[in-house]
Amino acid sequence: MILNPTVFLAHSPNQAGNEDYLRNHLLDVANRAAEYATAFNAAEEARLSGLLHDLGKYGRLFQRRLEGKEQGIDHWSQGAWEALTRYKNLGIAAALAIQGHHIGLQKAEKDSLCNLDPTRLSQNHPLGLRLSEADIKLLIQCLRDDGLNLPVVSASIIDSQNHQRMSAAEMLDVRMLYSALVDADFIETEAHFQGTAEYPKCYREPGIELKPNQALEWLLSYIRKLAVSSQASPVVNKLRSDLLNACLETASSPTGLFTLTAPTGTGKTLSMLAFALKRASLQNLRRVITVIPYLSIIEQTVREYRKVLGSWIKTGDLERYILEHHSLAGIHEPVLEGEQDSEDESRRNVRILAENWDAPIIVTTSVQFLESLFSNRPAACRKLHRLAGSVILFDEVQTLPVHLIVPTLATLSRLAQRYGSTIVFSTATQPAFTHLDNAVREYCVNGWKPREIVPQDLKLFDRARRTKIEWPMHGQKISWEELAGQVFEYSQALCIVNLKKHTVLLYDELSKRGTPGLFHMSTNMCPAHRQAALEEVRKKLERREPCTLISTQCVEAGVDVDFPVVFRAFGPLDSIAQAAGRCNRNGLMETGLVYIFTPDDEAYPDSTYRQASGTANILLQKYGTASMDIDSPHLFEEYYRELYSLARPENQNKELLESIKRRDFIEVASMYRVIRKNAINVLVPYNREIFQELAAEVRRTGLNRHWISRARPYAVSLFRPGTNDSVVRYLDPVPVGKNEVSDEWFIYLNEAHYNPDKGLVPPSSLECLIA
Repeated sequence: MILNPTVFLAHSPNQAGNEDYLRNHLLDVANRAAEYATAFNAAEEARLSGLLHDLGKYGRLFQRRLEGKEQGIDHWSQGAWEALTRYKNLGIAAALAIQGHHIGLQKAEKDSLCNLDPTRLSQNHPLGLRLSEADIKLLIQCLRDDGLNLPVVSASIIDSQNHQRMSAAEMLDVRMLYSALVDADFIETEAHFQGTAEYPKCYREPGIELKPNQALEWLLSYIRKLAVSSQASPVVNKLRSDLLNACLETASSPTGLFTLTAPTGTGKTLSMLAFALKRASLQNLRRVITVIPYLSIIEQTVREYRKVLGSWIKTGDLERYILEHHSLAGIHEPVLEGEQDSEDESRRNVRILAENWDAPIIVTTSVQFLESLFSNRPAACRKLHRLAGSVILFDEVQTLPVHLIVPTLATLSRLAQRYGSTIVFSTATQPAFTHLDNAVREYCVNGWKPREIVPQDLKLFDRARRTKIEWPMHGQKISWEELAGQVFEYSQALCIVNLKKHTVLLYDELSKRGTPGLFHMSTNMCPAHRQAALEEVRKKLERREPCTLISTQCVEAGVDVDFPVVFRAFGPLDSIAQAAGRCNRNGLMETGLVYIFTPDDEAYPDSTYRQASGTANILLQKYGTASMDIDSPHLFEEYYRELYSLARPENQNKELLESIKRRDFIEVASMYRVIRKNAINVLVPYNREIFQELAAEVRRTGLNRHWISRARPYAVSLFRPGTNDSVVRYLDPVPVGKNEVSDEWFIYLNEAHYNPDKGLVPPSSLECLIA
């Protein structure tokens, strides 16, 4: 028996009592999904997905579920099966998107798709659910009685002609269609539940337009003012000018893949933004996304962006124009149940834009961007359709994890070729990813052949020589006491070591000598602590006061400090070059000094780091100390080629690569992890008053998004300790609800273990420290 079509509901009534009729919901989602997918020519396929995504809600059992009379109902598999059986190969992507809009993308294997058959699901549902209705013909008749007709789909987003060599590319294609569907579904559902008596559906405010011409005009005006007031040498200022002009000139190139290889201190941050805005203007692109590996660089970049555009953007719109999406921005976590009513309206507007990246400029982390790109979950994937027609800037690209690089390059290549995006890989030490072109073609036929933005005849590296490198002789090692004596001789010096425990050892040696202006820097210190220390360091450097900074690698990439002398423990060649970039950065001296040393207790954070350090040592023995030129891009090309021949990225993470070939979205999402080791967040007593206030609050109210937002700057990350690790006794799990505690957030119980200079130093427990 078919019910009256007008009584079929998509959701329960909202607080105003408004009903959400299924016909209207399907049509609204279909139209919105089609609008989103128009950016990549998949509108009809997205429309189909929208019309079928809740087909099972026409079933009697689902309507009873809305009345609270049933539970455990599957309402999505029927629409997925209809897409498969009606459209055959042209319906595979839509079927996957429909199937996954609640439970996540599953598997594209034939057997997995065949399991969507309602007969099989009725007999044995893998999730232990019941179908709302097993008779698909009955559901389709309801759809037609509601005045809805399925569209003709003449082509699919999946390229079946290159199926065997398109596994990573095909997975991105499915995720992009999926993104359009789930974001449309989120938006329409939200509008219903936000509805009022006057306005049955209340939609969120859309994002601001990029307006690249105006933004570029303001940026170039800002850069001109910077040049006039710059304290850098004329040589450095000319380098910055030449780099900017190269970026502006190359923006019109037809290719979609670029590298930007330029020395540190030559203004890459603003020149890249100029490239992006010029490119967006010429090609009518929609947004600029800047992807950065470290939070310290993100904060620095956002401050710079806001200085540039702050006077142009209307008051109150700056946070919506330049959107930060990372853990310290306070918008990364979902809103927990019961929080909506208490949320500040302005913060809510920023948060909801972050959910689907509906903003013209986005600054995010490598973890957030890349893991979303390989996710199978609706919340993470809903923003992906925004990547189409965008300029995506990867800063400090040498930090991309080697064990993920082949599928990453393949997916980014597809993003440029199929979705009209522009990808830029920027660094002073450009990895030789082009040597992986054949490996990349196994997963995306376009491979990896980017164009370099900076022409060779500019000879930026030759002109940017600002340092002299002193390499250790073969087998030469040094004790911490002896090294401390050498560092002590300089009024201003930076020393970078490979491990946190080494920073503590060297800092203590220099403390014994009464070193004036001594600072420590590592991720043992919470972000607020590191930021405060860096500000003090910069002030002392500017005033030419005594200043000695002992740091891990966290100070290398992108951190704007300028020391006359830098000491660097032997390590990967790119790390050594990044360290040298903190020396004589502004070219105010004729030559800065960089001393490379090998400590007696030589050690490295992990096997990857050790292998890269070994590769650097091979080149040192090959060329000798006199000819080891870190200002030569050719040396880095050889370094990376040698490193890849040893590390063989194309053979790393074989289980992940096999899962990609099988188009197994569940396994790929599980195995694609930028940071391999599991970490926990620990609230630490850097600021005792704030620490005690936050600890008391969360113990009283339980974990919530607002608390996480305020706690992030005062937390450190630790590797998840084992049950026998002595640090466990000092970790108090944060309560989540009644009789529940978090396994990700902890309060550190012994305030004496947080050193005001060195951060968290647990006694007799260093294994949990992230090196």
